[in-house]
Amino acid sequence: MNHKIEHAIAHVRATNDAAAAATQALLNAKTKPPGSLGELEGLACRLAAITGKSPPPRLTKAVVVMGADHGVTDEGISAYPAEVTAQMLANFAAGGAAINVLGRQAGATVLVVDMGSRVPPPDGTVLSKRIGPGTRNFAHEPAMTEAQAEDAILAGIEVARGLISEGVNLIALGEMGIGNTTSASALCAALLKVPPAEVTGRGTGIDDHTLAHKVAVIESALVRHTPHAQTPLQTLAAFGGFEIAGLVGVCLAGAAARVPVLLDGFITSVAALVAVRLCPLVQQHLVASHRSVEIGHAAVCKALQLTPLFDLQMRLGEGSGAALAMPMLDAAVAIVHEMATFASAGVSSH
Repeated sequence: MNHKIEHAIAHVRATNDAAAAATQALLNAKTKPPGSLGELEGLACRLAAITGKSPPPRLTKAVVVMGADHGVTDEGISAYPAEVTAQMLANFAAGGAAINVLGRQAGATVLVVDMGSRVPPPDGTVLSKRIGPGTRNFAHEPAMTEAQAEDAILAGIEVARGLISEGVNLIALGEMGIGNTTSASALCAALLKVPPAEVTGRGTGIDDHTLAHKVAVIESALVRHTPHAQTPLQTLAAFGGFEIAGLVGVCLAGAAARVPVLLDGFITSVAALVAVRLCPLVQQHLVASHRSVEIGHAAVCKALQLTPLFDLQMRLGEGSGAALAMPMLDAAVAIVHEMATFASAGVSSH
């Protein structure tokens, strides 16, 4: 493995239980019955554990939306043509997509990264970290070489480190890529060793016939590639997308810097699963925002030992669920910082 990736992995440490306990003690002193804010208290403690600080710091938020195309779309597994990837990247750059609206509402920067769309966006509109004009068709050959997978991971590490150097201390993951639910489902099936039909959903809204075809394409690809995909990196190269690999790097860099990584739905959670397979301690630095209606998402969350904060029956991607969760994280931190204690408010605690 590339030494820069190994360096990032080596710097990931376990979260800080003492900071979590100290934050719970602060919460217990607030003007409320113990534990009465439920999971909001747990969220504050989790942020304290990840950052190693009690109280957890106020959040400066960014959503990293990585886009790329997938060769497997040549198999007719999507309701939309591959050209939509580049078109949506342009929409993100113009501020017109759902993630732009939700990011503005949450006070988050939205950083759009082209990891490899077939048609590059116009120069200067998005951050270019292109590995190539989309992956190859994994129905017939590995989606990437291992070197390409490493390059994409490194690009994600660089993007995350750049944001962190600018003061960002919460990074949410978003993605765009026609065909990427097929890639994520294949990765999920390979990593969790489950039948593709159990983790393959409708993605862009395909009909029953196309869904059956999508499952069959993944089943065939697993037979073709699994004997040669024995490590997480090899599995990523066989089935992944450039944007998924890039998000793996974001997870690694965020965890290494003790920055919470906020997951969106199925695809970003699969990227996190790859990162955790590369470095198990990454799991402790993840927060799951919402439960996607994509059927594979529940299996991935279970494997990651994460409970999503809410379920609004969403499946858009882009980081939309993660952006919706940001005010909840802000609220958890604000409670610790701003809520009066029994002593300061002159309220009897017994």
